[in-house]
Amino acid sequence: MSAPVEASRGTFLVALGAFLLTLAALLPLYVHDRVALLPASAEFELRMVDEDAAYLDAATWSLRQGVEVRRVTRIDATPHGGDWSAWEMSVDVSTPERMIDHWSRRVIVDRVTGRAVNCCGEHVNGDRAIRQAGLVLHWPAGAPAEDVTHYDAEVRSAPLLEYDGADQVAGIPVRRYVQTIDATQVPDSARSVPAALFTADAEGTVTAARWVEITRTYWVEPVSGLVVNAQETRAERLRPRGGGGEVGLLSAELTLSEGQVTTLAEQARVRAFLLTALDTWAPWILVPLGGLAVLAGLVQAWRTRETAHRRRRDLDEHGDRVGGLGEARDRP
Repeated sequence: MSAPVEASRGTFLVALGAFLLTLAALLPLYVHDRVALLPASAEFELRMVDEDAAYLDAATWSLRQGVEVRRVTRIDATPHGGDWSAWEMSVDVSTPERMIDHWSRRVIVDRVTGRAVNCCGEHVNGDRAIRQAGLVLHWPAGAPAEDVTHYDAEVRSAPLLEYDGADQVAGIPVRRYVQTIDATQVPDSARSVPAALFTADAEGTVTAARWVEITRTYWVEPVSGLVVNAQETRAERLRPRGGGGEVGLLSAELTLSEGQVTTLAEQARVRAFLLTALDTWAPWILVPLGGLAVLAGLVQAWRTRETAHRRRRDLDEHGDRVGGLGEARDRP
């Protein structure tokens, strides 16, 4: 093989090694962080169901039991600036026959932290004076094994979500977090209801507000930070202004369907695999390969240089011999 070809091979190997080493640094330090961001654009929904719930039928003001109640959260996320996303959220609570409750929310989400940002027309049911805080839904990548705040738009505060240990969902390891909201009045929920709901044979109406008690559990795949399962126990009551008893409004233990849990777990598994590959496996593979390529290129360059030196030395020696023979023939 000619010297120029050998030199080119050495240069190529050194350049390849440098590229692999640079890539090994960029993947965990830059690419991983970009991939770990929550999606700027997304459209999805969480469908929670209790097939044996109880609720107060406002058409007849009677308690209906053993009814299927659905709580559907729809999310439409669009890009908003560099690392923010605007989430338009709506929640519908219904039976197969009628709507029980509906409310909407707009929140700006920091795609790095998963937390609400006070900006740009945020509201809950049109109330633009509120200031949302804490996690909105998903955790950031690398979900910590510690308590976090998580915003509840109904009570308009961010109660603590307590870390409740490791678990497993659909074959993947997860972290479990539990949020407990004690009996709290829902802002702007006061309305006129029949007084007979609280006092037998009473006439007319009274003003009553909605109170909620919630125990909410999330199962989170820690590498991706994605929620893969959720469960919610709700007890809602109507309480008249000034006291005087209460009446049940909704009692439900809401869960995601097994099919939806499987889908969410698979999405988290794929995302966790990609993030782990970028942060750990790729550098461990690329650094040795890059180092070997640089070493091989340097060895190749050294061999090429040595070969060139040897050829020049041989040519010089050959020239000296030829010159000596010529001088001998020229002597008389």
